[in-house]
Amino acid sequence: MKRMDLRMLGLFVVLALSVVQGCACHSTDANEVGVLTRKFTLLGSRGVQSETYAPGATYFFFPPFSTDWTTFETKLQNLRMRAKAENEKGRTDDIEFKTVDGNDIAVDVTVAWRIDPAKAPHLVQKVARSTLDVENRLVRPATRALVRDALNVLRSEDFYTADKRFAAAENARKLLEDALKPEGVIVEQVILQEHRFNPEYEKVIREKKLAEQMAEKLRSEAQAAAEESKRNLESAKGTVSQKLAQAQGELEQTKLTADAELVRATNEATAILKEAEAKSKGIAKENEALAGAGGRTMVKLRIAEALQGKQIIFMPSGRSGATLQTMDMNQILTQYSAAKVTQNASASNSGQ
Repeated sequence: MKRMDLRMLGLFVVLALSVVQGCACHSTDANEVGVLTRKFTLLGSRGVQSETYAPGATYFFFPPFSTDWTTFETKLQNLRMRAKAENEKGRTDDIEFKTVDGNDIAVDVTVAWRIDPAKAPHLVQKVARSTLDVENRLVRPATRALVRDALNVLRSEDFYTADKRFAAAENARKLLEDALKPEGVIVEQVILQEHRFNPEYEKVIREKKLAEQMAEKLRSEAQAAAEESKRNLESAKGTVSQKLAQAQGELEQTKLTADAELVRATNEATAILKEAEAKSKGIAKENEALAGAGGRTMVKLRIAEALQGKQIIFMPSGRSGATLQTMDMNQILTQYSAAKVTQNASASNSGQ
């Protein structure tokens, strides 16, 4: 009975305190998570509660004097550490270190990070009770130490090479992730921005880079000129080959034309020669025929035809004119005809 009485008394006290104190209304925005801390309680455990209250909700059951309410932003945060601009108030916050080759350098760094909602109670218990305090007490000190560790393995000239800068930034992100993720901070990205050397050394580096760029430009131009010469040579070879092929074709065409003309002329000469030989043989046969008795008869016939209708006068011969000498007209006509035929034959042969 005594134990039951004590429990009833305790419950009565709690209810009385609740009635007297009232219940505070706590809420979380769309990009916040909440954590409850119980300072003292008759029921349940004291201290930071392991439960995380989700974004965008309202709660009505927390007594204001016996509990604390903490919220953290869950959206992406950007920690910017940079040198101050000219005439800007405040302190310079860029990261300074030495390169492998011993040169002093300062780099502007931006770290993109966010709070892990599941780890919010751990942050309240071990680190801080606000997003800004988490950045100042945890993220910023870790960034300045670990980014130096990632960058001081580079040489001075490496900061002018984009691939090496990106690789160093990714290495810094991994170091931060390993260190901060167990504490409830997720590091999304490390961005290396402007860097500054000693002015005299930076001038030397810049002049060297300009010289290398000029040398690379000259090499590129030389290579381009060589490629252009190669293209021109190939084009000239193509033109010469085309002209040679054209000339060869014209030569072959000329040879074919000449061969055809030679064949035509040879055939024509052969035909003329055969025709002349045939005519010559015909004349020879005709001459042979004329040289025989038939020829003489034909000559006499032609003479007779020529003398037909003409008057023949016989003239006396001798000194005194008293003697009448006879003449053999057949012999005269035969001799005349033979001479005439021979003359005609000679003229025909000369014409051929």
